[in-house]
Amino acid sequence: MGSDLYLSSPGAPSRDVLLVSAIITVSLSVTVVLCGLCHWCQRKLGKRYKNSLETVGTPDSGRGRSEKKAIKLPAGGKAVNTAPVPGQTPHDESDRRTEPRSSVSDLVNSLTSEMLMLSPGSEEDEAHEGCSRENLGRIQFSVGYNFQESTLTVKIMKAQELPAKDFSGTSDPFVKIYLLPDKKHKLETKVKRKNLNPHWNETFLFEGFPYEKVVQRILYLQVLDYDRFSRNDPIGEVSIPLNKVDLTQMQTFWKDLKPCSDGSGSRGELLLSLCYNPSANSIIVSIIKARNLKAMDIGGTSDPYVKVWLMYKDKRVEKKKTVTMKRNLNPIFNESFAFDIPTEKLRETTIIITVMDKDRLSRNDVIGKIYLSWKSGPGEVKHWKDMIARPRQPVAQWHQLKA
Repeated sequence: MGSDLYLSSPGAPSRDVLLVSAIITVSLSVTVVLCGLCHWCQRKLGKRYKNSLETVGTPDSGRGRSEKKAIKLPAGGKAVNTAPVPGQTPHDESDRRTEPRSSVSDLVNSLTSEMLMLSPGSEEDEAHEGCSRENLGRIQFSVGYNFQESTLTVKIMKAQELPAKDFSGTSDPFVKIYLLPDKKHKLETKVKRKNLNPHWNETFLFEGFPYEKVVQRILYLQVLDYDRFSRNDPIGEVSIPLNKVDLTQMQTFWKDLKPCSDGSGSRGELLLSLCYNPSANSIIVSIIKARNLKAMDIGGTSDPYVKVWLMYKDKRVEKKKTVTMKRNLNPIFNESFAFDIPTEKLRETTIIITVMDKDRLSRNDVIGKIYLSWKSGPGEVKHWKDMIARPRQPVAQWHQLKA
């Protein structure tokens, strides 16, 4: 009775009023905490998200002429080379598909990614970042089949972000088209001079080819860098089984280029060191040893020696070479060569290391090459930068030989 009188007495707060007050207090506290976190997130993540939006690019949408070429296949038919069709504009559906779109979901995904980057373990991810595969670019092409004319149509449209294979920091790319396992009948695009984002827009016809045989083939595209004075350098390849493609209509693909496989496995590795002396304007290249070299002779061995070329821009300046090691796939050379390189020319300098197989009766064979400069592959660039960062100190590194 006393408690009832107390609760009902004038001026005393009721139980409901006390409960509402407590709820309001808790709500205000949560709001303050959330606002603080929101401002913290904005300060930490806002700038980086803004930059990520600003750096998003879109594929180019240039157009060119369409050229039709045809090839006669073993299945029969007639080989025809038709004239280029001027002014024909290809329908490029993938350009629209690949354009970036900004939305609320993109913002959420970006913020989530940034949170993961700030979380523990991100240092380990960054440590493995340099181990990613070298980017070889990508290629766009279309493929379809005409049942009435028994003709397979392959259209090579364009490529993007191709690596530089020439000393001038560019490439002269073209594409070879095969229907594997047939390697005798191939078609080629034109060469696009000094272009890392070439547009071909060329159409190729494989005529007189029954559908039941088409679906047993693999479309193989090989992108190469044209070289007037030596063998063309492979850039990358794409293969797609035609039984996995709906050939009833033209299908357009974007495919990442993969390293070219010549079916012969590894070419071996070479250990060499670089020593840069800025005061003497010189680089000392030491060819130390090789291991697991590819056997080039019939007897299952090779007679290796190493050529070292100093290149400035597109010009060959000086050449040195080691002695030949007879019948040895793991030779030890331990030979050093000095090259005069002024500091101001260092950025335009490339050192080409070529491991050769000596042949007495015919032309010497190339086992593999290494291009050393500030714009080569990731491993080569690392060696070049380490050499500059540690002047007058020999910096040794193993390199995988490439075709």
